[in-house]
Amino acid sequence: MNPYLLVLFIATIFSAFSQVLLKQSARLEHKSWIYEYLNWRVITAYAIAFAVLFSTTYAYTRVDMKYGPVIDTFTYVFVMLFSYFMLKEKFTKGQLAGNLIIIAGVLIYTL
Repeated sequence: MNPYLLVLFIATIFSAFSQVLLKQSARLEHKSWIYEYLNWRVITAYAIAFAVLFSTTYAYTRVDMKYGPVIDTFTYVFVMLFSYFMLKEKFTKGQLAGNLIIIAGVLIYTL
């Protein structure tokens, strides 16, 4: 197995985590408008997003392009899971069905 596929997969986990950090920050009340952007959650989320951007760009130089979008769809699954565990959000039957369809599609594509 190509180790750069693993880099792409791990990048989707970090990408989902950064999105949840941004959502956490958006839920909070801030002292002023500048603190909406200059707080540890937003700064960390954007730092993770830039690291993901550079790591996936490099991984794409070593991986066939056809795998990228398939692996990237797991971001939706991880966002749902992180939202459930970190933000205590409940997910709907539609979200669960959609994520199961994503997982089934990835399995069908790879087999």
